[in-house]
Amino acid sequence: MSSQGNVARRTALGIGAAAVPAALVFAPSAAEASAASGPRPKPVRRPRAAGEIGRIRLTWEGEAYKPLVDHYAVYGSRTKGFAIGPDTLLGKTVYTSFLHDRMGGRRQDWYYRVVVVDAAGNRSRPSEEIAAHSTESVTVSGTPLATVGTFDHKSLELALAPNGYAQYRTRFPGGVDFTHGRSDPKTDWSYIQPGPSDSWAGNPKSTRTTFRFALDAVPDGEVWLAIWLLDTHASIPGTINLGLNGTPVRDVKLENGGTRGSLEGDATLPGTPLKPSYVELELPRSALRTGENALTIDKQVGSWHVYDALGVFTR
Repeated sequence: MSSQGNVARRTALGIGAAAVPAALVFAPSAAEASAASGPRPKPVRRPRAAGEIGRIRLTWEGEAYKPLVDHYAVYGSRTKGFAIGPDTLLGKTVYTSFLHDRMGGRRQDWYYRVVVVDAAGNRSRPSEEIAAHSTESVTVSGTPLATVGTFDHKSLELALAPNGYAQYRTRFPGGVDFTHGRSDPKTDWSYIQPGPSDSWAGNPKSTRTTFRFALDAVPDGEVWLAIWLLDTHASIPGTINLGLNGTPVRDVKLENGGTRGSLEGDATLPGTPLKPSYVELELPRSALRTGENALTIDKQVGSWHVYDALGVFTR
């Protein structure tokens, strides 16, 4: 490995424990692997896993320089006591964290082990096996009252998708105003909502998406909102301000994405750079009313986000 390559790896390993996609691979060359010699690197310490909607976030502790770590290989299976091998390799990362994502809304149970690979190609013993499960989404556990789009990690059924963002200003000059049961997602719900930082949208001071849905009566139980995003801007995804019938609900800072959702519409494809994220929260029952309800999504800070689907559910 060149000294320049070692510097790049040291720089990457010095960054905090941020999650990276499974597709990001830093593997030694065949020559490096055949030349592997010396003692094994120490296994990672304190592996942990935290379940979220549609994904599981892994973290661990490791020594990056004794010897110099080339990458961490992450293995996983739905079966306890699984074998380490090519069939169970989920991905490789230079960071001490890994995001196993795109699991969908149903709970999934997984088992994981991590192997350290140093710059000479030597491999550590696998870490202890840890168990974790993703969190079940309200889109699975709840009963839908009104939805737009399909919760499938795709935006292709929505207006202007997958790459017609430049038409937003002319197609939706006043923002999206969608009525469940009357409007058509293919023409009336834009796949993308711009923010003030987007010159292609005219750098608006703010944008608003409105989702209208009718209730015969206010439900007795909890009412939840689910917003699945296909992707967001990588560095300035911004914040969405949620409101219901004029009542502020919550301000939600969006996660950094892959900056490809404005051009690509399918996060289920192998090696996709898209980074889906999820917003699910309980709506205030006091703000709901019999008849038409209006959920508003305002973007006053940052750049665009791309929708997968949105829905209101009882649970």
